[in-house]
Order: sequence, then C-alpha cells, then structure tokens
Amino acid sequence: MKKIYHLANCDTCQKILKDIDATGQGCLLQDIKTEKITPEQLDELREMAGSYEALFSRNAMKYRSMNLKDKQLTEQDYRNLILEEYTFLKRPVIISGKEIFVGNAPSVVARAKAAVAHE
Repeated sequence: MKKIYHLANCDTCQKILKDIDATGQGCLLQDIKTEKITPEQLDELREMAGSYEALFSRNAMKYRSMNLKDKQLTEQDYRNLILEEYTFLKRPVIISGKEIFVGNAPSVVARAKAAVAHE
C-alpha cells in the first residue's frame, strides 16, 4: 500500500507529491484538513514511526501560541494534540509498504521517492 497524508494547500507538500509522482505511482492521498486523521490511523502511524512524538510538528504556529515548548509533553499529549489540530501532524507522512517517511527533509523525501517507485 502507498498512502500519503498531506495538506492540499501546503506548497511544500504539493512540491513533494509532484516530485514523487504520487498520482502516477498510484498513491492514495489524504488531505488531513478536509479528511481528518482518525485515531486508528494515527495509532497505526505511531506503530510504524515508533512514537507519536516522531509524528509531531513543532513548526506548527499553534505550538508557539499555545506555549507548548515550555511544557513537558507525554506521548498521550502528542497523540491528543495531533487528533485535535491537523497542523500538529508533521507533513507529509508517506507510507510505502511497511516503511514510513515523516516530514520534508530532503533525505527523507529522497528515500520515500525511491521506496514509492520500487513498490
């Protein structure tokens, strides 16, 4: 299975989708703003990524506005925040087979592109 959790209005996500050729590669796309991530989906992503913290974006504007940097967050806190506010999910999240790629770092995108092309 190839699936990508992204934001349709995010230029970075759109650039990565184009670079990976997501539609040409048969990836299922889920815009997390219009189709919220479910608790079951998030739990599955956590299993693959190893933690909710690995899926959590500290770049979200609400991270600063909620003063979360000054708090000691638990795994349950990360889970709840991602489920409450879609911008807390680090994007894109790309699943290819049993592999997961989280975020937009060039090295992550390059590995994801190779995995998607080979599945």
